[in-house]
Amino acid sequence: MWRRALRGGPAFIGLRSGGTKAPWGFHGPRACSAPALPADRITVLQAVDFWTKQFEGKGVSEPELSSRYITAYLLGAKTMESLEQQRLKEFLSKEETDRLWELCTRRLSRMPVQYVIGEWDFRDLTLKMRPPVFIPRPETEELVELVLTDLQRLLGCGDTVLEVGCGSGAISVSLLKSRPQLKALALDRSQEAVDLTRENALRYGVQDRLQVHNIDVMKDADTLLGLSGSAAVLVSNPPYLFSQDVATLQPEILRFEDRSALDGGEDGLNVIKQILTLAPRILQNQGRVYLEVDPRHPPLIQQWVEVNVDSLQYIETRNDICSRPRFCILQNEARKPDQD
Repeated sequence: MWRRALRGGPAFIGLRSGGTKAPWGFHGPRACSAPALPADRITVLQAVDFWTKQFEGKGVSEPELSSRYITAYLLGAKTMESLEQQRLKEFLSKEETDRLWELCTRRLSRMPVQYVIGEWDFRDLTLKMRPPVFIPRPETEELVELVLTDLQRLLGCGDTVLEVGCGSGAISVSLLKSRPQLKALALDRSQEAVDLTRENALRYGVQDRLQVHNIDVMKDADTLLGLSGSAAVLVSNPPYLFSQDVATLQPEILRFEDRSALDGGEDGLNVIKQILTLAPRILQNQGRVYLEVDPRHPPLIQQWVEVNVDSLQYIETRNDICSRPRFCILQNEARKPDQD
């Protein structure tokens, strides 16, 4: 898996700090001069060492891992460890050297490795990646596991999951790949995200069970309600950064990822409140909402729901792998017709 070694290295892929995630528009790489190509041929290991030093000199996070992952990708492998030792001592061809310089110069501009190589692993999938679509983080894999565990209880044959803010399609595609009878509706305000989700769905053969729409949940609520019907699960990794925290993000995020997928407003709850307001009209009775949030959010969300959404019950908060309160689970307790 591309990033299994990187859980402890958030700077490498622009992970959220304290609970992060992103501005409309891709700012693109800043101008960055590439080191001169070597005068003589160099081996794979020499190339890795050269680029590690280049990254270190420019303050690029995770310099050695960056060099190793990009070089491995160039050679058709996922990790350097998976290559034969003899290959590491062999010389790169001119074409390989030229391509490596091109890829590593992108990383030198602080482009995340996921965008440099154009793909990344999420659970058992290898998803296409490209800027400015938000890069899924390890915490979101845990969110998928939570949903899959509860699907046994919540779903019958042919039921539907709604994902708000699909990005690369990581959540929806992963759920559909794991549950062949499941259907999903995914939406995102970014057309780039919608297009990438469709590509990843096609890559894993789940496109016939996934509807993807370019919808802004903040502006197009009526359109969403007209499409969604009665879902068993609403899942979202929404924008949840406090606006004041956005400026502190790493260059990998600020220059390349879509800030609208990160900035949740003054208290990080703008989109979350909209999702929870709409949830009772989207979910079937006892359907559930699963949210990935900032660790500061769970008590705020619970208090807000109790005051503002009568039919939604806050069930529990779950911690992530680092023991931070990261996931909120709520349940729709809509009255049945015979109770009215």
